[in-house]
Amino acid sequence: MEGISNSSENVEVADETDTRPTESPQVEHTSPSHIRRGSIVATPAASAALMEEYYSTSNPKRGLALIINQVKFRRMTQRDGSNRDRDSISSVLSEIGFDVRVYDDPNKKKLLAMLEEIANEDHSQNDCLVVVVMTHGDKDVLHASDDSYPVGRLWEPFVGNGCKTLVGKPKLFFIQACRGETFDVGVKMSKVLTDTVDARSSSEQLLYVIPTMADLLVMYSTYDGHYSWRNPINGSWFIQSLSMELEKNAHSKELLHLLTGVSRRVAYQYQSNVPGNSKMDAKKQMPCIVSMLTKLFYFPRK
Repeated sequence: MEGISNSSENVEVADETDTRPTESPQVEHTSPSHIRRGSIVATPAASAALMEEYYSTSNPKRGLALIINQVKFRRMTQRDGSNRDRDSISSVLSEIGFDVRVYDDPNKKKLLAMLEEIANEDHSQNDCLVVVVMTHGDKDVLHASDDSYPVGRLWEPFVGNGCKTLVGKPKLFFIQACRGETFDVGVKMSKVLTDTVDARSSSEQLLYVIPTMADLLVMYSTYDGHYSWRNPINGSWFIQSLSMELEKNAHSKELLHLLTGVSRRVAYQYQSNVPGNSKMDAKKQMPCIVSMLTKLFYFPRK
């Protein structure tokens, strides 16, 4: 089977990428301190990394929470109800212990400069970073008050070596915005009801390399290509669900368990109400989580 070494073979085959074949592949020779199992190199540092199942929450501070609230636009309709979302999510994140910073209606230049400035701050005393963006959007782009920008610009300053004091720490992005113009009409279903840390201490410092995009999570309010719904009075389905779930379970559930609850709330408890427009009425929404987290993460009380 490809990728598993035969114990009778003495020659190790180097790993390859799924791209154009290279010429004259070189055989990699390793020292006795590196024990190979197939294509995995088991070193003391790698073993230690695998044993760390939970992100550390022992830092003095929870971290920064940036709230980017776009209501007014130069060439687009106003997002009524977004201030309700801003107040809801700001309040619950403050209760959890985040240092909340709110940015109302920044233009593109100010927004991107702000992200760079935050990335240059010292986060060494923080557990994580949270960024919440509420705006108009389309496929792979978001809108500032004056212009659009690629969604990836949000986390670009924070991944890899962009922010050294956040390396190895969770960077969580929550995006309330449309991602296209497709409506989710939903599907009917029937339901059958029945009655019924590793605590060891060591003075040895272990260094290891992690992927550039590790420890990043992005949760979109809707699936790729679809509309995202917002009530002009009560706020968006996604941000209100996120706020409620955090308020109820922030200190008791693991992060992905908690965010699954957010998805469930949006999926089952909401349906659009636009009686004068049959094209938009009675439509559904499904949030989407893209996780590059490598460990479990909780929000214990500070």
